[in-house]
Amino acid sequence: MRKLLGFGVAAILALTLVGCGGGSSRPAFVAEIFSDKPADGDIAFDGLNFTITNGPDTLFFGIDDNDLNVPEYRAFLDFPLDGSTGGDVVPANAEILSGTLEVFIDQVEFAGTVPTLIDLVTYPIGGLTDADFNSSPLTFPGGAFASRSLDFLSTDQGNYVAIDVTSLLREAQRRGLSDFQVRFLLDFTTTFGFVGIEDRNITLTAPLLTVRYR
Repeated sequence: MRKLLGFGVAAILALTLVGCGGGSSRPAFVAEIFSDKPADGDIAFDGLNFTITNGPDTLFFGIDDNDLNVPEYRAFLDFPLDGSTGGDVVPANAEILSGTLEVFIDQVEFAGTVPTLIDLVTYPIGGLTDADFNSSPLTFPGGAFASRSLDFLSTDQGNYVAIDVTSLLREAQRRGLSDFQVRFLLDFTTTFGFVGIEDRNITLTAPLLTVRYR
């Protein structure tokens, strides 16, 4: 479900969930948070140089086989959880029931299936740095990287893709992070594929984080 009906949908859903709290008497709420475009960006690395782009209309990750230098791109999205950009707030003491990240895919090239990793990271909201390209993901309490894998498909081009990020969001909440920040990159099992995520200031297709909590 996209936000075609506006934020009123979230309010209606929140009221509906009051009566079905999954075994809890506490009501459930829904927060919808658009990514902070100025803090979003991508980094390209061609083996020698890093090229950082902050706030582009399309975020890229993967390997651009059309470029003679064959750079690898990694994309970064920032979702403020504290309402600092005027969006919904996820309280610091909230119990996260689910988290869904929805993106609109502008392009998928050079492979029919693009194995992808999404890492939970932290980076400066004032602008990406070279070090963010290959920084280690945050870790879960057991020490494993806070990361998840999925495939983007050629058929995703021109469509929305909904991604379950519940485990990553819970870890961000456990750590008390005011922003939920993730990095998209090619899975290390492949060297093929290039994906573009739309990131314009248009709410219809802007990256959206939907959080159910109580």
